[in-house]
Amino acid sequence: MVGFTEQRAILCNWTYKLIMFHILMSAYYQNKLKLALIGQSLFGQEVYTNLRKQGHKVVGVFTVPDKDGKADPLAVVAEKDGTPVFKFPRWRVKGKPIPEVVEAYKAVGAELNVMPFCSQFIPMNVIDFPKHGSIIYHPSILPRHRGASAINWTLIEGDKKAGFSIFWADDGLDTGPILLQKECAVEPNDTVDTLYNRFLFPEGIKAMVEAVQLIADGKAPKIPQSEEGASYEGIQKKSNAKVNMAQPTEVIHNFIRGHDKVPGAWVVIDGKPVTLYSSSMLSGSVPTGQPVEVEGVSQPGLIAKSGLILFGFDGKALQVKNLQFEDGKMIPASKYFSSEETASLDLTDNEKKMAEEIRVIWKGILSNVPVIDDTTDFFKSGAASMDVVRLVEEVKQKCGGVQLQNEDVYMATTFQSFIQMFVRRLRGEDQEEELVIDYVTKDVNNMTVKMPYQCFINGKFEDAEDGKTYNTVNPTDGSVICKVSYASVADVDRAVSAAKEAFDNGPWGKMNPRDRGRLLYSLADLMEEHQEELATIETIDSGAVYTLALKTHVGMSIQTFRYFAGWCDKIQGSTIPISQARPNRNLTFTKKEPLGVCAIVIPWNYPLMMLAWKSAACLAAGNTLVLKPAQVTPLTALKFAELTVKAGIPKGVINIVPGSGGLVGQRMSDHPDIRKLGFTGSTPIGKQIMKSCAVSNLKKVSLELGGKSPLIIFSDCDMDKAVRMGMSSVYFNKGENCIAAGRLFVEESIHDEYIRRVVEEIKKMKIGDPLDRSTDHGPQNHKAHLDKLVEYCEIGVKERATLVYGGRQVDRPGFFMEPTVFTDVEDHMFIAKEESFGPVMVVSKFKDGDVDGVLSRANNTEFGLASGVFTRDINKAMYVSERLEAGTVFVNTYNKTDVAAPFGGFKQSGFGKDLGEEALHEYLRTKAVTVEY
Repeated sequence: MVGFTEQRAILCNWTYKLIMFHILMSAYYQNKLKLALIGQSLFGQEVYTNLRKQGHKVVGVFTVPDKDGKADPLAVVAEKDGTPVFKFPRWRVKGKPIPEVVEAYKAVGAELNVMPFCSQFIPMNVIDFPKHGSIIYHPSILPRHRGASAINWTLIEGDKKAGFSIFWADDGLDTGPILLQKECAVEPNDTVDTLYNRFLFPEGIKAMVEAVQLIADGKAPKIPQSEEGASYEGIQKKSNAKVNMAQPTEVIHNFIRGHDKVPGAWVVIDGKPVTLYSSSMLSGSVPTGQPVEVEGVSQPGLIAKSGLILFGFDGKALQVKNLQFEDGKMIPASKYFSSEETASLDLTDNEKKMAEEIRVIWKGILSNVPVIDDTTDFFKSGAASMDVVRLVEEVKQKCGGVQLQNEDVYMATTFQSFIQMFVRRLRGEDQEEELVIDYVTKDVNNMTVKMPYQCFINGKFEDAEDGKTYNTVNPTDGSVICKVSYASVADVDRAVSAAKEAFDNGPWGKMNPRDRGRLLYSLADLMEEHQEELATIETIDSGAVYTLALKTHVGMSIQTFRYFAGWCDKIQGSTIPISQARPNRNLTFTKKEPLGVCAIVIPWNYPLMMLAWKSAACLAAGNTLVLKPAQVTPLTALKFAELTVKAGIPKGVINIVPGSGGLVGQRMSDHPDIRKLGFTGSTPIGKQIMKSCAVSNLKKVSLELGGKSPLIIFSDCDMDKAVRMGMSSVYFNKGENCIAAGRLFVEESIHDEYIRRVVEEIKKMKIGDPLDRSTDHGPQNHKAHLDKLVEYCEIGVKERATLVYGGRQVDRPGFFMEPTVFTDVEDHMFIAKEESFGPVMVVSKFKDGDVDGVLSRANNTEFGLASGVFTRDINKAMYVSERLEAGTVFVNTYNKTDVAAPFGGFKQSGFGKDLGEEALHEYLRTKAVTVEY
């Protein structure tokens, strides 16, 4: 039994909740308005629906009359809701309001007129009648581009920003006070459709609702429009939409895309007017194609596989995807010279059923047409652009899984041609899908960077199969950049399957090596075009100093792809004389063949450059790949994936799966369809990978692992250079450098002077924001690594090595470590044997003249990645370089790698080579063929 006291407590609690509920509900309803919606279209429909959801009462909808028996979308949804709908053909006659129309409007008692999209002239006594007046949506940043074709003129004029305004209606043309405005960047290949669908439509709906609520709350501003920068452009007509080809290419491109769909920019090709659709600026090399005569051009156009290539007077090129002739027929520009009609398809029973369902959809839209037969033309039967949207959406809804675009309807205007196109799309034939990317954008480094964050599998960005994500962090301040897809075993399997299909059956495996090289050159060009964006992403994701990221992380990546692009058509076998029983009529030759699907696992210290070092050689050899970026630095790899699509790399050739090494990396090691795995990382993980690769299917392996690279500095060195390069050997890229000098041996007679000068230079180093161009030393890559470095230094102190400088975390936000110097380091100490992978200089003395002794100490390690020596004595330099047990020896320099020079280690630093001709052999197999004739 519940006691009296408990009952009172329960009753009080419920009474409190009830009171709070009434308070909340009254707050919800107290600032709501009675609205009249005046307008039309899907945009008007969405504004209407969202305003009702927010609790506003729509007392009347005023829209256009039905056309061919079809109601406007706004009218359709309002009538379903029981909202009064008025369909006035006009509001005025000879410039004067129609009294009956105005009285019908006034009778609904609106407090505010909302005009999301209205093609009718509304009298001022209607505009001014409500208590709060009228607000209008306009798709430009007023006062620029007043008038009915604002979006078109935004593109025609080459504006870098687009947007919309919601303003208070007055008696001028788009001149009323501003209530609110929003803007977005115009992408280089945006069209009216992409701008509208990406920003103006969805954000405009939200802003209309926001504006109404501001008015309801009494917080809506009225900001007078300035006449400075004001412009008014009229509606473009077909007659003045001819392209002037005697202009720069970008101006021509802007003109074409600004006229896309309506009215359509046109040129004269082979003496006939042809309308151009879907223009884009061409990056990279111009594709080969068949010349075509275009009136007024500085050089002939080209019909290429990708479309019509046109040139402005500046010699740059643009590409047009679709062409439309005077009779209304639209074709892919690449098919301009094709004379044969596409063969009709034999439909399966299921496809015939779908065709009849589509016939019903056509009949619903073309209600004025008695019978839909094969020759029925969608547009000649009265369909308009709004009907195109409806057709596409209804077909997609009815036949799930088939991707259609509005332009598909323009390309197939008759019912028969539409069904043929639909069936081919259903079967996956002739499908060229546009890349859809859900970017994370950030305004940083004086630019807006756009970063993909999903797995990249089979040419598409998509979430991990189980939907899992993780945070990637900016080491400069510890803030989260974004969430990134966390790939699962199933995602790896899908990526491998896509890579295998691309290798076995796709165009990549059949491609001429020279064409493969052309694609890699194009990819390098695109990387160069985006190098500042790539360097910025690399900086915020890895902590690399921006100037270093631009020159080395990104710059060397571009060089690497260009270098291996040149190798594609130079991979050769050989002929071999053999001894056999006479008569000796035998020929033996060798062929170099790609391996198939390769896996690549890269580290976090040079995210893009390590990707380039391995994947460029892999692709040049003709393989396909699945790549796992480091979990803490995935973003430049995913941006790279985007550029591969733009470069024309076929789908499935490159796949990027971010995630953990224990899950993704392990599955790669175990997968039976992967024939090679290239790994850069720690020695313990390398051993585990090698074991898994052997047990699974004995896949080929190349490993670039840990190091403890010795640098020997003799007393006869160039001291200035030895100090400068010695510091670079340790502190380059914050010490996160696989070939960093893990231990310096300095000859006793110059030891103290050398240390003094190093410390002097360290004190001049600027530690700070890696995006600051004057910064010398940025943050460590991630928090766990910083903690390990601090612990490493603490061990050095406990072992009684002398801490001369640094050894602590910098007192500021982010993961910054002081440049550190240890001296008096003895051979048995932990810091003498183990790699720090950070900005820690570990210095030991050696006796004057003891060359063999210091060599013995330098080689007394299980690592052998790199090494160095500073001396003016060339004989000594050669003697030491011959005896140092390392894959790379630097003499009087350090960190000087080049794309043409092979790179890789000895001993437990791994085996196999990156860069140079030798890297190709890591991704090739040799086949011997003997022929008797």
